[in-house]
Amino acid sequence: MTTIDPAAFDAHLRARAAQTEELLAALLADTPLSGEIVRPANLLAAMRHGTLNGGKRLRPFLVQEAAALFSGDAEAAARVGAALECLHSYSLIHDDLPAMDDDDLRRGQPTVHKAFDEATAILAGDSLLTLAFDIIAAPETRLPDDRKVALVMALSRAAGIGGMAGGQALDLAAETAAPDEDGIVTLQAMKTGALLRFACEAGAILAGAEADDRLRLRRFGEIIGLAFQLADDVLDVTADAKTMGKATGKDADRGKATLVGRHGLDWAEQRLDALVEDAVGVLSPYGSRADMLIATARFVADRSN
Repeated sequence: MTTIDPAAFDAHLRARAAQTEELLAALLADTPLSGEIVRPANLLAAMRHGTLNGGKRLRPFLVQEAAALFSGDAEAAARVGAALECLHSYSLIHDDLPAMDDDDLRRGQPTVHKAFDEATAILAGDSLLTLAFDIIAAPETRLPDDRKVALVMALSRAAGIGGMAGGQALDLAAETAAPDEDGIVTLQAMKTGALLRFACEAGAILAGAEADDRLRLRRFGEIIGLAFQLADDVLDVTADAKTMGKATGKDADRGKATLVGRHGLDWAEQRLDALVEDAVGVLSPYGSRADMLIATARFVADRSN
């Protein structure tokens, strides 16, 4: 399937994550950018708390590896990945709020509204969402304007009413009116899958890949999204809060319908294996060049946190 062993993959993932963390720290520095007036210290501290908190940085990793598949500019890919991570961090800050998922712990530390307050958490999320598009549009992201426009459009669609935000709305509604199986798949494809799909497609966009390649990476991202959420649902049942760095068992406590709840753990494990095989098939035209992305699919299916 792939010649990359798990230890080598893990080392590469960690190296990419460290690179992303360093770039995010620079983007969230105290000094205002041209056109900014001042960066309020408390708001900036909240943004940093919700962003510079470790994690696998899987979404930036996918952007970078998808771009590398087509020999895309590595620095531009790192910046687009950081932009996506800002947007992802905003979504987590808002999801953790009492009016949403009401979580006190994220990656083993207090959530932003607990470490600061609810109003600051809302503003921190707002600011990170806006910053994501700033990073893509900025002259430091050295890409042709048409590729920047394509990235902004794709990210807007992935993050908005027909993507992540809409998926969160469906997820909240599912607490009182359980969806059928198709409804579960749809809300998960939106809430979780849309940004992962964008991450893979973004690498092809910024590299100027052909339309067929862009569609192929988009499909790979959809498969990764399905696998990620299914693995997450498995971990919500099988892992503890210390391992996950956040509360577990919340889906069952809230009565949320999941595919694991409907079909069981054995079915989920078989489905994850099938999704990895699907991912391999989608990337088969690229041969060994796609080994790192294929290893990522296996990682997503097998992860323990």
